[in-house]
Amino acid sequence: MNEQPMDNTENREELNELMRVRRDKLKDLFDLGIDPFGEKFERTHTAQEIIDRFDELEEQDTKICGRIMSMRTHGKASFADLVDHTGRIQLYFRVNTLGEEGYALLQKLDIGDILGVTGKIFRTRRGEISVEVQDFKFLSKSLRPLPEKWHGLKDVDLRYRQRYVDLIVNPGVREVFETRSRIIQILRNFLSERGYIEVETPMLHVIAGGASARPFTTHHNALDMDLYLRIAPELYLKRLLVGGFDRVFELGKMFRNEGISTKHNPEFTMCELYMAYGDASDMMKITEEIYAHVAMELVGSTKIVFQGQEIDLTPPWPRKPMLEAIKEYSGVDLTGLNDEQARQLAKEKGLEIEPNATYAHVLDEFFDVYVEPHLIQPVFITDHPVEVSPLAKRKKDNPRLTDRFEPFIVTWEVANGFTELNDPVDQEQRFRQQMAQREKGDDEAHMMDEDYIRALEHGMPPAGGLGLGIDRMVMLFTDSPSIRDVLLFPHMRPRS
Repeated sequence: MNEQPMDNTENREELNELMRVRRDKLKDLFDLGIDPFGEKFERTHTAQEIIDRFDELEEQDTKICGRIMSMRTHGKASFADLVDHTGRIQLYFRVNTLGEEGYALLQKLDIGDILGVTGKIFRTRRGEISVEVQDFKFLSKSLRPLPEKWHGLKDVDLRYRQRYVDLIVNPGVREVFETRSRIIQILRNFLSERGYIEVETPMLHVIAGGASARPFTTHHNALDMDLYLRIAPELYLKRLLVGGFDRVFELGKMFRNEGISTKHNPEFTMCELYMAYGDASDMMKITEEIYAHVAMELVGSTKIVFQGQEIDLTPPWPRKPMLEAIKEYSGVDLTGLNDEQARQLAKEKGLEIEPNATYAHVLDEFFDVYVEPHLIQPVFITDHPVEVSPLAKRKKDNPRLTDRFEPFIVTWEVANGFTELNDPVDQEQRFRQQMAQREKGDDEAHMMDEDYIRALEHGMPPAGGLGLGIDRMVMLFTDSPSIRDVLLFPHMRPRS
């Protein structure tokens, strides 16, 4: 017989009456020589399998396991709903089958307990497929009551903090994360079929590079050096193009020490891919294809519904230069202005900008305020300023702009891509300009990466690159308005 484990939580919190009752049942089970936290159970069928194959399984024996989610007692017979990862099935307990002693054990059963059940598959008089229980074992005693059945777990904050409970009582939540897993697998297969090789690059960086973002800092004790959690894998992946890889991608976590919102989490998942001998047009094409392909795989159509509105993902998506979009929606033409002229126009429009904001930063502010709210259907916004695109190649017809694009859907930026800058001289100048911005207080400006310059000096082929936001893709395809709905464990401020 197992000894009852010590419970330190009793020293930290006052147990309510329901929890005390469950602890008493736990003690009773130990006293009876029954381990409430049982052992391995050899399952033969799942709940959904029994339902789907009932015609061939009727009257056969089964072993099934899962969590008890409801109980109904009628004298010498009881019914329970058992839920596993596939669905729900009814259990039927009879004193004539279990015996008086076995049936009495039901009094020690609580909603939330995990059972292993041996029984016979049958259909009740009311036509419900069920399992007549011949024996059952406690596999895990639930010491905390679940939220009451009739209202479930509605507290959004609590759902995110206690995702394990959310998954138990809200079945639709599991479907979101199953869809997330499927999207990632579809994406991996899509890229692999097109010759892209999946690689892994470091998460701990000596230099925070590959994006304009504020990094998280950590310290390596043995080397006595500060390191950064990666904000992007870009510079490592392009080193692989230098080394001779033609098509590479990496799918994984990124970390940015920035604000939290319905679209932002400090750690998030991104897929970056690079194509040697390609450019931004190739990356726009593959972006359209990825979204259309995922939609077809998930719902069989390139038209989906998000928050009640139909979104048509059918390629090709429109291409619209940033300056044209700003002029269209704000009525202001920012073409060819210097920094001071741009700041003056921003002030006239009542936009909040920094006193030393550059032309590029003014464009960003105009775009955020006037353009983004209108970008519901898929569209590529192209031709971004050099100052905010330090890794993108300049446009030949306008060196102030780059061959860069950002696709938008339902007002969200869902990716970022461009023709990669492979000129080491220009790249070094860009890094120095970024360093000057850092000295003026822009802690999101890019750092100097001398080894990356060294790599470019060995020669990197012309290339196109793309960063896809996986979380926002999942939000779109699961009709989820908040990023926290598609992260199993989103970051939350700790409760005292």
